Amino acid sequence: MNDTGSSAAPAEPPEMAVLPEMLVADRLDRLRMLMVDEGVGALLVTNVTNVRYLTGFSGSAGSLWVDAGRAVLMTDGRYRDQAPVQVAETGADVTVEIAGTGRPSPLGALADGVGRVGLEADSVSWSEMKRLVGLLGGDPAPTTGLVEALREIKDDGEVARIAAAAAIADRALDSVASMFVEGSVESDLAAALDHAMRVGGATDRAFETIVAAGAHGALPHARPGDRVLDDGDLVVRDFGAVVDGYRSDMTRSTRVGGTGSGREAELLAVVLEAQEAGLAVVADGVPLAEVDRACRDVLVEAGLGEAFSHGTGHGVGLDIHEGPAVASTASGSLRTGQVVTVEPGVYVAGLGGVRWEDTVLVTNDGHRPLTGYPKIL
Repeated sequence: MNDTGSSAAPAEPPEMAVLPEMLVADRLDRLRMLMVDEGVGALLVTNVTNVRYLTGFSGSAGSLWVDAGRAVLMTDGRYRDQAPVQVAETGADVTVEIAGTGRPSPLGALADGVGRVGLEADSVSWSEMKRLVGLLGGDPAPTTGLVEALREIKDDGEVARIAAAAAIADRALDSVASMFVEGSVESDLAAALDHAMRVGGATDRAFETIVAAGAHGALPHARPGDRVLDDGDLVVRDFGAVVDGYRSDMTRSTRVGGTGSGREAELLAVVLEAQEAGLAVVADGVPLAEVDRACRDVLVEAGLGEAFSHGTGHGVGLDIHEGPAVASTASGSLRTGQVVTVEPGVYVAGLGGVRWEDTVLVTNDGHRPLTGYPKIL
């Protein structure tokens, strides 16, 4: 076999106790500078992932008021004890307000005299916006991507957590790789991967694990089912782990019984060539569309341009899909500190699919791989 990656076993994930602290406390001040540029005197953060990023609070319900001098986390009684502890652990200057039956919303008092209030347009429904208009006493301003722009650049603590999640996923695949043989069932294999990640230290899977064999693999986001692996099948394995809220993402394709020859072997090789071309150009300042083009040119040259039906990658962090988008239509350039995937794929109806994906940290002069499981032909 031709091993184009490391021949060493995947590294042990770092222990949670030694992960570096995240720099949460200064995020609010950086957000305030963006709010000034946006022309809003306050921002009501309603995206719970953004709330977690700014405060450390990981509950499923809550919003955060931010103005020039205050930050107030508003949640309900389920999180009466959890919220203050998590906020205090970050060192962020945030007051916690717990809603109670019969207690008026604090938004009216908070909005008094601050000027126009910004809302996160992508996370507020029409009905919620109408309710907030009444509470805020004026028309709010729609904002897009203020917190998400901050989230694109990861600090050392964030990178360490993504790397830890990636190492857990590496080891999980290593522990179940021998199960990918003729007669195995997609859903059983996906469950085995999920279990191995949990046993390896993950708090959750990063998304619904994909194991798709044969013709089923021609669906880029196939859900594992009762399909039985046959000798010669291509198999797409796309999965990731979660550590302290941060996610990893990796795809390793394979063929049951070995690479062999024929169309399946050709697809495995050419998609890997495309991925290597994309990875080779990842560095600070490189246009996002150029990474996509580097991958896509290889596949177009091989007559597979139409079979590559999605963008080349995306950012990874607290969400499995976040900025920046790495696609032919993307504007802007890569920046040091971003964590992105490079994942070209081809999908041929009736035959199957191949995708190779790694999560990498963008650096000044290139990139550092965070996923490390060998890519074996």
